[in-house]
This record gives sequence, C-alpha cells and structure tokens, in this order.
Amino acid sequence: MSVMEAWRSGTPDPVPGVPPGQVSVVVIGFDDAAHIADAVRSALAQGPAVAEVVAVDDASTDRTGPVLDGLATREPRLRVIHRAVNSGGCGAPRNDGLRAATAPYVMFLDSDDTLPEGAAAALLRAALRYDAPVAAGLCVRRELPQGRDTRWQPGLYRRAAVHRSPEHRPALLHDTLCVNKLYAHAFLAEHGITFPEGPFIYEDFVFTARVLAALPRVATVPDTVYLWHVRRDAAAPSISLDRERVANWQARVRAHRRSVEIFRDAGSEPLARAARVKFLDHDLRMYVRELPARGPGYRAEWWRTTRDYLGTYEEAELRAARPPARWIARAVLTAGAPRDLERLAQLAAHPPRLLPPYATADGAPVWAPDLPGAPLDGLTGPAAVPTAHLPVTVDGELRATAFPGLGLRRRPGDGGLQEGPGDGCDGLRPPESPAPAGTSGPAAPAGPRPRHLPTGPRAELRLRVHDLYGRLGADPPRGAEVALRRRDGTVTLRRNVPLTAGGTGEEAAWTATVALGLGALAALGRRDGAGADPQSWDVRVRVRCATGDSFLTSVRATGALRRTALPSARFGLLLVRPHATAAGSLTLRLAPGIRSAAGIALRRARRAAKRPGDTHGEPHADTDDAP
Repeated sequence: MSVMEAWRSGTPDPVPGVPPGQVSVVVIGFDDAAHIADAVRSALAQGPAVAEVVAVDDASTDRTGPVLDGLATREPRLRVIHRAVNSGGCGAPRNDGLRAATAPYVMFLDSDDTLPEGAAAALLRAALRYDAPVAAGLCVRRELPQGRDTRWQPGLYRRAAVHRSPEHRPALLHDTLCVNKLYAHAFLAEHGITFPEGPFIYEDFVFTARVLAALPRVATVPDTVYLWHVRRDAAAPSISLDRERVANWQARVRAHRRSVEIFRDAGSEPLARAARVKFLDHDLRMYVRELPARGPGYRAEWWRTTRDYLGTYEEAELRAARPPARWIARAVLTAGAPRDLERLAQLAAHPPRLLPPYATADGAPVWAPDLPGAPLDGLTGPAAVPTAHLPVTVDGELRATAFPGLGLRRRPGDGGLQEGPGDGCDGLRPPESPAPAGTSGPAAPAGPRPRHLPTGPRAELRLRVHDLYGRLGADPPRGAEVALRRRDGTVTLRRNVPLTAGGTGEEAAWTATVALGLGALAALGRRDGAGADPQSWDVRVRVRCATGDSFLTSVRATGALRRTALPSARFGLLLVRPHATAAGSLTLRLAPGIRSAAGIALRRARRAAKRPGDTHGEPHADTDDAP
C-alpha cells in the first residue's frame, strides 16, 4: 500500500513493534497551496505511530490556509496554526509547531516535500530500541519533474547503527538537515533546543548544532525517511537553490560560524574542529564550483567574505581537510583578488580535477608560479596520495555525425552489452564470437565487416589523459574503461580501450578514441524505462596504470558543445548534445524521436519566458548541489 493509498483508506495498518501515538509531525508552509496537502497526507499516512500532525501556515497570501483548514475538517489528527505575520524564515513556524506538539517524539516536514511510507515507524523503532533521543535516516533529493533521485550523505546511512555521542562519529556533522530525523521532545525541552527565529537563512545548521552539542546518543537507519523535492523550475527557488546572490553565501558563513560557537560554548572542541573541516570539504567546494558563472561584483564580495573567514583557520585545520579543499583554501587566502576561477571550480568538482599549468617552487608543487605560498602538498614526495586519489584531468571531446556507426545490443544469455552497427542492425560481430578473455567490456568486431551496413547516428569520443607532476609518467597508463551511465542509474555501457602515449614533460598525455552508436544507445535507454523522455548519460573513465593501480574520474567536457539533429532510421530524428555540467563534466544528452525533441523545445521556451535575459539554455542539475 502506497503512502497516499494508506491515507485515503483512513485505516493505516499498525506496524509491529511500534507503539501508537508516539510522534508529532510539524509541517510548515508559506504560499504553497499546490503542495502542502500532499505533505500533510504523507504524514498522516505514516499510521498509528503518528499521534498528530501540526501544520503551521506562516501567514500565506494564497490558499495555503484554506487548504489546511479543509483537510482538518476531515482528519481529526490534523491541527492547524495560522500565524498572523509572516516570520521571514523557517525557524519561527517550526518553533510554533514544536511548542504545540504533544507527542513524546517530533519530526519536521516542509510543505513541498513528503515522508515516504514507513518513515516514522523506522525512526521510532530505532529510537526506542537504542534509547536514543535522536534517530536519523536517509534523505533522498528528488529532481522534479525528471524524477531523478540522489541520496543525501549516503555514507552515514548504509547500515543501522547507534553512536554513543556525535564526538564518537564526527561525520554526523555533515548531515545538517533537520527533516530526516526524529527527536525526543523531552530531550529538546531539557536542553532548550529551538530554531533561530526571524529571517535567518540556514536555520537548520544552528538547530542541528544545538542538538549535536548536547551529545545525544544517535541511532541511524538505512531506510529512506524523507523525500526532498528539488523544483529547479519553480518561480521562487528554495533557499538551498537560491545561490545567485552573494548574500546567500554570507548567510551560510554566518550560520556556520554560529554553529562552531555553539560547539565551543558547549565545551566540545572536537565537534567545533570537525565543523570547520566540514566547511572546507563541503561548503567551500560547493560554492567555488559556481564562481565562473557569477558576475564580477559577486566574485569580489564572495572573495572578500571567504578570505576573511579562512583567515581564522590554523594550518592544522587546513591540513585536516581533503587535499582539494585545503589547496583551494590556500589559493583563495594567498590571492588578493578573484583569479583562476575555472581552475578552482574544476578542482572543487567531484571527483576533483587539477588543470595545468603545473607550477613548482623549490621543486615542490604550488598553485601558481606567483603564488608559492599556496602549496599543493601530497602530490609528490613521501607523503604523496595514492594513485587512486590523484586529481588527474581527463579531457573528452564528443562529436556526433550521421554515417555508418557502431551500435549496441544485449548479449545473449547474460544480458550484457555488445557492439552492433548503428541504427537497428543485429551486430558487427557474429553472436558466436566471444569477447576476448580478461576483458570486462565489449570486444572488438570479429571477422570481416558486413558489406551492407545501415547508416546511423554515431559519436566519436576523443579522450586525453594529462600527466600530473610526473606521477603518471612514473606509472604509465595502459588502458581505460569508459563508462556511460544513464543519469537515473538504470543502465551503464562500458567500453575498454587502449591508451597511446604522447608528448613529454608538462605536455605528456595519453589518448584514445571511442566510437559509439547513438541510435542503439538511445534504444537501450528507452528499453530500460526512459520511454520517450530525453536521456542523460554521464561519462566516467577508469584509467589503469602499468603497475595495476587505477583511478576513476569524470571526463572534462572540451570542444564544441553543440546540439545536433541527426536522421535516424529507428526514431526518425535523434537530438544529440554534448553537455558540460556546472562542474565541467561531460554528459551526453539524447532526445530520441520527434516527441522528445518537441518536449525539449517547449521547456526551453518556458524557461526563456521566465528568465528573459538568460541565454544559457538548460539549467545545470548537478547531484552534488546540496545545502
């Protein structure tokens, strides 16, 4: 039974081992009549464990209030609070709901999100089993309308666990959300824990710091307990997505500073230190990735704000961060004005890429010849990072054409992929021709090429692996496994190719060319659930070196990124577009058929109408953009 079916039935089944009437769910909303009913219904559908839902309307000017009142007339577990004056933030309405809640445990839900089936029961069961005043589970960010899901901080929720205190699991600080957790009401009251009120952005940073500073026992579960809906085309973006104004970054830095103060006031220097390192590893890198797209005024103010705060860091704190984060921090601290923004953004990507030039000072790697005070420690010498963690740059240029090309088909028996000609032919190699021993990708064609090949759309992917301070020269790359992965994770195509060495010194590089049949690739995407919708294929490469060491990285988009319309015997029309994400990574976008192409044109027209000055086309939808 789905969440909505459970709510409509009016009699959600009890959950074994979970006592009834234990949880209050606080739902807050402002001018969100279109979504708040779904949020409330998802909370009511959690079953008898939920004693009540307290919905707080923050002085909405649309029909949010009447929608809630209408639901309350039919659902006795729903109570509605109407604020007379808008608070300007999320903290005050949450505090109103918290004060009104009567159950032993409380959860928080935003009006445009939902709770999945069983969320409250999973968290309550863990809290009761481990006598934990805080229980947390997995939050999934769902891109709408695409429906693409990304797990938020998945490393914390791979398996059920209980932590004696946040000081024993400092990584808990990386999950600053308040909505994917259940709190003992008495615990919050005992420690006076509330949200900051007024127009305070990133109020959940401060609330979470107050919770963790009290050093509670924390139970974690692998269950998905919250669906965070990301609507990038919304008329008013959410706080976490509204990052085009530098005031957003300044508010984030302010909230982070306050969080560190809370830990220090509570006498927990380990948590304060962990929070400062987290700022480098997560917050700093996320905003650096966006700097090339910002205007000169934003960049100058961002640089000033960031340098002021980074100036409070000690060298030991910088060294505790991951290498890319501390290299970025040193470059910003050392440079008096914004510079090298594209290079910084590439280093901030996931996985990171360090672009040339590769400067040295006294034989040691540094950010630039004129910035010797920004060392790139860990690239060379006795303390060098292993090959698997090197920020190697792999460039990729993808060109699409309409001529006889290689396609893909399922291998008989195991369902794997093998090569076949472009647009709807059975295959270049006979079915009985096996893949070469010892390879995990499709084999090269066996025997002579068939005489009669249909024409079809084809792409040629040209790869270039750059050396990095001689690390690859000492252990030369021999081959690469190229993986094209559907953005929704349903299917992956893998190809193994040899790498050819060329150049010397800083120009040393290894190259390869990969041929792809686009018609068959698009057909594969359709077969695995895409229907007529456009498809996005992320491109990653695992480079294998002579010693057996390897590294996995995304491919940096280079060359012309033009949309091309190609004739297709299978689809009639195939739109092909190499695309660079906000982090500069290469993605292949395919729109098979007239209907899919028309849908893209319609969405572009709608976006242009909303943003008349925007000529950048489709918005970036990187999965690592998170608060």
